[in-house]
Amino acid sequence: MVKKVPYIHEDQIERNAAALLAEYAQARDVTIEPPVPIDNIVEKHLKLGIEFDDTHRLFGVPRSGLDPDILGAMVFDERRVVIDESLDPEENPSREGRYRFTLAHEGGHWRLHRHLFARDPAQVCLFSDPTPSAVICRSSQGKEPVEWQADFYASCLLMPRKLIIAAWNEMFPDRRPRTMDRSRRAEIAMLANAEEREFESKVEEWHNEQTMEDFARPFAQRFLVSPQAMRIRLEKLRLLLREVPHQRMLSSDT
Repeated sequence: MVKKVPYIHEDQIERNAAALLAEYAQARDVTIEPPVPIDNIVEKHLKLGIEFDDTHRLFGVPRSGLDPDILGAMVFDERRVVIDESLDPEENPSREGRYRFTLAHEGGHWRLHRHLFARDPAQVCLFSDPTPSAVICRSSQGKEPVEWQADFYASCLLMPRKLIIAAWNEMFPDRRPRTMDRSRRAEIAMLANAEEREFESKVEEWHNEQTMEDFARPFAQRFLVSPQAMRIRLEKLRLLLREVPHQRMLSSDT
């Protein structure tokens, strides 16, 4: 059963992530630069253990397909983060971006949700429940509020607004957003068959996202995240657009 969580405004989540970065920078007397040192933040600042395991076996959930549905889990009572072994960056360097995002996601659960998972000692004693409180993160439940909040937290933590905008301004001194061309929209609208229009729109959307992720790749490599995660963050910050924007100038304090 998915844990129900209260609504948290995006600005509040982003401020919490920025505060964590500031706390770490002050405690370690360092300047935060990309890529964000997420391992040190989780282990040395939040004091959470990190381990790799077969998460499906560990939590008794059958694995279907090549990619795990359970990427990670946050075991609150034990201050322990479990990451699926398929994301181990030493064994699978190509999954490093996914590993870092999953680790930041679990850190988001710790910062945003641990008070919701705290167990009442009296209740534990009464019902003799030895199971530690935990949130098990499944890709199939990514749209649930508890998972969306942790995802957005991870995005803000690994791709801080100020660092992203600074990198963007370095790449594009005019500081303007870039728009991906969707020149086939009129052509698709003229198709007679509704099913054909829907199919062509989905194909175009897929190609458009692939183009945007290719565009975001240099930024993704700099911040050690996946091109998909960077594309989503650039869109969220209105730096990478699907439509021609109204006249607007971006600045570093946006």
